[in-house]
Amino acid sequence: METKWNIQKSDESVVHNLVSELGVNKIVAHLLVLRGITTFDAAKTFFRPQISDLHSPFLMKGMERAVDRIELALKKGEKILIYGDYDVDGTTSVAMMYNFLSRFTDKIAYYIPDRYDEGYGISFKGIDYAQINKFSLIIALDCGIRAVKQVEYASNKQIDFVICDHHTPGVNIPRAISVLNPKQSDCNYPYKELSGCGVGFKLIQAFSEKRKIDFNEIGEYLDLLAVSIGADIVEMTGENRALAFYGLKIINQSPRVGLKALIEKSGKTGELSISDVVFGIAPRINAAGRIEHGKIAVQILVESDIDKARELAEGIENHNKERKELDQNITKEALEMVDENKLSTVVYSSDWHKGVVGIVASRLIESYYKPTIVLSEKDGELTGSARSVKGFDLYDALVKCEHLLEKFGGHKYAAGLTVKKENLKAFISEFEKVVRSTITKEQLVAQIDVDMQIELEEVNDQLYRIIKQFAPFGPQNRTPNFISKNVTDYGWGKKVGEDKSHVRLVLNKSADRITAIGFRMADDFELTNDKKEFDICYSIDENTWNGKTSLQLRLKGIKKPKHL
Repeated sequence: METKWNIQKSDESVVHNLVSELGVNKIVAHLLVLRGITTFDAAKTFFRPQISDLHSPFLMKGMERAVDRIELALKKGEKILIYGDYDVDGTTSVAMMYNFLSRFTDKIAYYIPDRYDEGYGISFKGIDYAQINKFSLIIALDCGIRAVKQVEYASNKQIDFVICDHHTPGVNIPRAISVLNPKQSDCNYPYKELSGCGVGFKLIQAFSEKRKIDFNEIGEYLDLLAVSIGADIVEMTGENRALAFYGLKIINQSPRVGLKALIEKSGKTGELSISDVVFGIAPRINAAGRIEHGKIAVQILVESDIDKARELAEGIENHNKERKELDQNITKEALEMVDENKLSTVVYSSDWHKGVVGIVASRLIESYYKPTIVLSEKDGELTGSARSVKGFDLYDALVKCEHLLEKFGGHKYAAGLTVKKENLKAFISEFEKVVRSTITKEQLVAQIDVDMQIELEEVNDQLYRIIKQFAPFGPQNRTPNFISKNVTDYGWGKKVGEDKSHVRLVLNKSADRITAIGFRMADDFELTNDKKEFDICYSIDENTWNGKTSLQLRLKGIKKPKHL
């Protein structure tokens, strides 16, 4: 698949000023400017985020009403149901809110909808459960912004809703007691990119401020919040950066026992990064909801006994292994169904496991770079996940197909949807029509954003130490990517891995050498043979072998020089 290396440009005069003001080299100054850091004070905030930088939660529309309704429920001894989605953001949100409010009442429970029986978001079945069990207040987390009918249904049963969501609002907002969502057009909260768990945390922060509870007492939930921020791929800027920064400290120093048990299963050792959270912890939390039920994820996250947590982690690990196998098999089938002549992909099978369709959609985009939807079937309805390509607004495209959908929700780059089987053909046609009329040629070419071109000689321990301080990494603050041109392999390059699908190179670097690893890049290996010159795109990492740690390049691409 063709990939374009897109070198970012920065204002050279601003870079020059930052070099003088901070006393850093040009590479570091350039990286900072690309991330919007142009002054000493901005750099200080970036490298040393402070909890004091967080905005007042009461700037969020509806916060006062939300806190007052919870206080009323506690005063009257009402039963409170904590309701959340079955993914990582939802289950961490529920675990956090349930743990916190359990300090003030024992009339509390949590509810995670069944992925297969109820689907995403607030379900009528969940509301019926609340009525049968006499819950009069539901706090919905990471869902609810489009649940207009469900909230009305609950209201008719004398059940109130407080909604904490971060997904894109529809035209109509549910008539809940309070709707907390910074993306509402009339919400003046300064930071719009919180995760669902982040919105829930702002509610906890507001409640605590009203009760004069010290922030340190709620800081223990930042480990869950960091997991949600990493897993939900929200921007790593502003408040998210500060919350993830301190959440990672807790994960590395004193994580809750459930996270500790999951970390043990992941095999991760040493200091964990956001990347370790995203690829080591999050898939295991997700596996519970994908294969069995999301409530298992909440159970391990609220568990206080390490032995019980390890027992739950063992079961989750088995689910994760099953998830991997399903992912591989379904991806193989789906790849054979892709129509290369279309500008979009919509594939479905009644045999596919609903729990992995989102993963499969992402896998398909790795091979066919275009907006992709993968659906599975149950009871005549097709439900699934959609994933987009850079720059294309998937959510807006689904809005234009709304008349053919039963329900949908999500973001610009990821969404969930349900369509009746008899409408599938029309939907596929309409979705392709919308994509074809709005997507650009540039958006159909995979791109790697590159920070700058440097010489291999400029890659050293000092540069890597500074780059590590840019963490935590994520959208809008990704790991820096570089290009180096006309490099050569020392002659020790080879294909590695059990199936020889990866490459390991030893690159000449003046009088020195540096290793490079490229995952799933075996097809490009021939470009590096026979001392031929080639260009590389990479990030800087380190590798530990036999107790010795050294710098290593993580390859993103290999090209012939003339193709750059």
